[in-house]
Amino acid sequence: MADLSNLLQLGQQMQFRLSEIQSQLAQQTVTCSAGGGIVQATADGRGQIRAIKIDPQAVNPGDVEMLEDLVLAAITDAQRRAEDLYRDELKKATGGLPLPFQLPL
Repeated sequence: MADLSNLLQLGQQMQFRLSEIQSQLAQQTVTCSAGGGIVQATADGRGQIRAIKIDPQAVNPGDVEMLEDLVLAAITDAQRRAEDLYRDELKKATGGLPLPFQLPL
């Protein structure tokens, strides 16, 4: 029974630590750009997009498709970098041990 109690306690500690990590990640941001900085996307450490900036010279009514592509590229890159940040924080929390399941952001 002591082993089960220790295992439950360890699980609770891990759950608390993961909650702390998620709170910390919500406070961190990553900013990525596309088109040489014409479009910038900022995401928090959980991958939620927090801001989009578009250089006014990029707004060309005749080429909306290019602007859409740049926005999508910046958002995709920001979310990928946020996921990398999440994985790095998770590795620190678990001491680099692989988990048998994927944790939500």
